[in-house]
Amino acid sequence: MKFSVLVAIIPEELEQPCTDAAKELGAGGITVLSGRGISNTPKKTLFGLSYEGGQTVLIMVLEKGMSLEVLKCIQNQVMPDGHNSRGVVFTIPLEHLGGIDPTQVDQFEDYLRDKS
Repeated sequence: MKFSVLVAIIPEELEQPCTDAAKELGAGGITVLSGRGISNTPKKTLFGLSYEGGQTVLIMVLEKGMSLEVLKCIQNQVMPDGHNSRGVVFTIPLEHLGGIDPTQVDQFEDYLRDKS
């Protein structure tokens, strides 16, 4: 079985819909980190105060095929019109893995059986 790390950097308001979608597709564990981005575009200001929207970083270890399904689902959340992206999502192949919950491995195996 091959694994991938899926990373999604999304606006805070998309955290719940994206985590719900990932769990529905079989993600057993999701690490959620708070962050803020720095870009080359001017920040929004209101009465002289600049607004920096918060971001959420989601990190998941998934079976390789499942990671592609979750990636596509999150991509639809961050880019619903197919043009204007509100975040980024990507996968990284995982070579070595330790400490994963055996019940999660069982769920991945069930996923693979159902797909074949």
